[in-house]
Amino acid sequence: MFELKVVTHFAAAHQLKMVAKKCENLHGHNWKVEVCVAGEKLNEAGVLVDFGELKQKVSEIVTRLDHNFLNELEYFNDSNPPSSENIAQYIATSLQTMLKDPEIRVTSVTAW
Repeated sequence: MFELKVVTHFAAAHQLKMVAKKCENLHGHNWKVEVCVAGEKLNEAGVLVDFGELKQKVSEIVTRLDHNFLNELEYFNDSNPPSSENIAQYIATSLQTMLKDPEIRVTSVTAW
């Protein structure tokens, strides 16, 4: 198996309910994100996926989050709050739909 990782970051505000009193207040973070994709074989160029293409796709997704109030984005709501876990899920789901090769899959996204 071959893996390729991209690390990026973004800044955004959010508000979490029912977590801890401090987190219920509107506040912001500088998130760091690590995305990993994997596949069983390399393409004709000897790579899993073009690194520049992968970075561009991840950047496009992160741009939707950057400098926004995440609670106001369509993806997040009271039953799907913008926690680090749900942010990672949003990035993973978005990236998987953008990848053209069905044999390349998002294997992990970490947001902290």
